[in-house]
Amino acid sequence: MVITDSKFASARTRIQAAYSPDLLSAAGQTLTELLTTHARSMENEESKVLNWNHPVDNIQSALHELNQNFNTDSTEPPLQKRVQKFQELVQLILDKGHNLQNPRYIGHQVPASIPLAGLFDTITSVTNQVMAVYEMGPWATAVELALIELIGKEIGFTAGEFSGLVTHGGSLANLTGILAARNLACPEIGTSGPQAQLNSTPVILVSSDAHYSVMRSAGILGIGTENIMKVPLDQKRRMNPLALKDMILKCRNQNKKIIAVIACACATPIGAFDPLNEIADLCELYQIWLHVDAAHGGPACFSQQHQHLIAGLHRADSVVFDAHKMMFMPALTAFLFFKNKAHQFTAFQQEAPYLFDPSAPEIADYDLGLRTIECTKRANSYTLWGIWSLFGKQLFADLVDVTFETAREFHSLLLQTTDFEPLHKPECNIVVFRYQPDWLKTLHREQQNLFHFQLRRTIIESGEFYIVHSVLDEQAAFRITVMNPLTTKAHLIRLLDTIRQKGSELRKSFPAKLQTDHC
Repeated sequence: MVITDSKFASARTRIQAAYSPDLLSAAGQTLTELLTTHARSMENEESKVLNWNHPVDNIQSALHELNQNFNTDSTEPPLQKRVQKFQELVQLILDKGHNLQNPRYIGHQVPASIPLAGLFDTITSVTNQVMAVYEMGPWATAVELALIELIGKEIGFTAGEFSGLVTHGGSLANLTGILAARNLACPEIGTSGPQAQLNSTPVILVSSDAHYSVMRSAGILGIGTENIMKVPLDQKRRMNPLALKDMILKCRNQNKKIIAVIACACATPIGAFDPLNEIADLCELYQIWLHVDAAHGGPACFSQQHQHLIAGLHRADSVVFDAHKMMFMPALTAFLFFKNKAHQFTAFQQEAPYLFDPSAPEIADYDLGLRTIECTKRANSYTLWGIWSLFGKQLFADLVDVTFETAREFHSLLLQTTDFEPLHKPECNIVVFRYQPDWLKTLHREQQNLFHFQLRRTIIESGEFYIVHSVLDEQAAFRITVMNPLTTKAHLIRLLDTIRQKGSELRKSFPAKLQTDHC
């Protein structure tokens, strides 16, 4: 199709309107005002955490805006009209979204991120800062490598001997770390794929509470989910070193090649920290790659009070460490560290002559695309670099200390009740507990589980709190993660009252046969 001069001129006009600095300025001011108003509204005790709507209704609302044909008029609307429409769209996003900044959000391991970090993130988006080779993102690369150096030292790695990278999320970081381990142990799988001739069966030994991304990684990497072997846990749901040793010896006797041992700091179910030094002793003795998923618990390294929880983390061959969890950055900024710098290119070894410049081989160490799955990778470290530069690293210790202490306060509250049961003593900011009034205890486990699931659904749809569920030992429970440092004891007392109130209301409508059939 040939574009006529008149149509081309109209296209140019529309493009210029989209790129207008004046529009950016006016919309930016509007956005700042709306976000500020929204942030202040989160202090309101009546504000909703989750703006619940049925998926079909939300999709219809989103389609409605897309079908408005706002830009199809023959004459472009003036700047002010477009800014007004921008304001409406932003407000719609805020009105329909999930309010993680609300102190009554205590659900998933996703934080109420530091608001100012979002402004640094805006720079990345507006100017589209990306990186793969140094010349594409020179400052983004410098920022990322500077953060890797400082965080690596906080973990305890030896300066000059370790390396790292930043990727989009802990799952991708886990995949990359395990891939490096696989390539060292079984390079044939990477080169020959299913046709690889192996002398032994590759397996991975993991904590029984390891993140589900480990199972996904095994499938993706050709190891197979059936070759994930779960190491039994101790009474605190930590990997049992004695059980690990037994499994290592059995694998050797059964001609199974251990790709890696995967430990947790901390595991998702109750926030347990595996005994890393004891596990590292075994891995060093039997020369096995140790990978530690410290996506959540890694930032405990900043806290003098809690750094003992990750003792031995620096002995791992690879470590996953999320800034978008306990460093309270916007998603996603996940670090992957290699204790041995020589392993930084082990996961990915390929040629891309259109990207990497042979005339400047000394720059290759700064071409971070050689280390990650992503080629075009968003410059997602500006947020952390900016906040660290403004407030210093002590802020990250404060965030860990305050949220961990709040979880301990909640545990104390639970112990003072007769109708709630804490299922563990929290090591971090994760607490799992059950609502157990006398009448509920008389029901079958399946009925209790159903009640817990329905009660949580009632609570989150009301918008008063956002919590999640868990299942431990086949019995349903509630699980909270204090991911907002502004959450206080008063909010947690209100949570217990809300559970009681909603539970009492739900009991009235709970199927009668389930209340009576408990023989």
